[in-house]
Amino acid sequence: MFVLRVCMMALRSLWIHPLRSILATLGVIIGVGAVVAAMAILEGMSARFRAGFESMGSNKLFVTPNIQRRHNRMVGSFDSLRLGDAEAIDRACGKVESVMPQISQREAMVKFLSKNTTADILGATESYQEISSHYVSEGDFITAQNVQGKANVVVLGSRVKEELFGGRPALGEKVRIFGLLGARTFTVIGVMEEKGNVAFMDVDRQVIVPVTTAMEKLYGLKSVQTIVVEAVSPDDADIEAAAGQIKKLLRQRHKIRAAQDDDFEVKSQKDMVEQVGQFQQIVGIVLGSIAGISLVVGGIGIMNIMLVAVTERTREIGVRMAMGAQRTDVLVQFLIEASFVSFLGGAMGVLMGWGFANTIEQLTRVFETLTTGLSVGLALTMATLTGIVSGIYPAWKASRLDPVEALRYE
Repeated sequence: MFVLRVCMMALRSLWIHPLRSILATLGVIIGVGAVVAAMAILEGMSARFRAGFESMGSNKLFVTPNIQRRHNRMVGSFDSLRLGDAEAIDRACGKVESVMPQISQREAMVKFLSKNTTADILGATESYQEISSHYVSEGDFITAQNVQGKANVVVLGSRVKEELFGGRPALGEKVRIFGLLGARTFTVIGVMEEKGNVAFMDVDRQVIVPVTTAMEKLYGLKSVQTIVVEAVSPDDADIEAAAGQIKKLLRQRHKIRAAQDDDFEVKSQKDMVEQVGQFQQIVGIVLGSIAGISLVVGGIGIMNIMLVAVTERTREIGVRMAMGAQRTDVLVQFLIEASFVSFLGGAMGVLMGWGFANTIEQLTRVFETLTTGLSVGLALTMATLTGIVSGIYPAWKASRLDPVEALRYE
């Protein structure tokens, strides 16, 4: 009952001076709100990234050009991967099930008659469906003959098809795709099933063309950006064996000497998920530091309001002590009030952060947010601890008042 009465007294004090109370807890509100919103966005993006990779299967390897350095400074990526490398991996590596070289370009224009939209261009091979677990819902997919013949054929993502054609059939129609070398006309041979986001890509907003066509006719490239490899099984030993075979083969093909670094990287899905986890930890530390600064500012505000409360209630404290209240009772009372005020500020911050994160999700349709109980609990705990620490000095000052002098206070 004592704690409840103290909380009610704190609420009454806040209600009497609402503007002063809001200003005092503003640092706590902003700090907690910013962290909750940022963590919700970060958790949502990480969850989407993991779910996207899991939907592809756990036995994938990604071969990409390595970072090129001169005098210990990054100057770009090696132009090191060729279509022949992918063919050699498929032929020579016994632990590899399938291989797909690919290139991609973000937000290119795709046009049909008077309608146009932007889409991600993916240059791929006939192995895309098997490797990505993403299949056509209408028509056919790219064939090996399309890749070898550099055919002007395209498979549309479901959203691209809807934006260009609406409810009418798209198969057999001609669309124009704008690349770095100008616009080319492509025949629609298929439409992909709806799948949504994979990692950070909306695959429903992409169009797929033969990788050879994309390299030579759209972008004038001689190298590929990524070689996606599927190991024979998701077993860690098989994945490591496949990675070892790929590294050995590419070092031989690229004539890399024993003392030289690789001009390529081979990463498994597990490695990429771990990298995302490390990035999340770093961002979490940065956000925690920002929150700490905001909570310190908020704690100063709470200390200020509690010192004012001690001054305003000096006679009340004197009366309580004269009627038998112990110094520890006064100390505990003001500590509870300070922590309660800070807890309310933290609760307001959680609501503000949750609302802001959901608003961002609704407005952008890019970020997916995920507010976890752990982040909310941690935010409220830190806010409450801030109140306790900030209330120690005002509570100690109140408990050390002389009852006689307090009763004389005007």
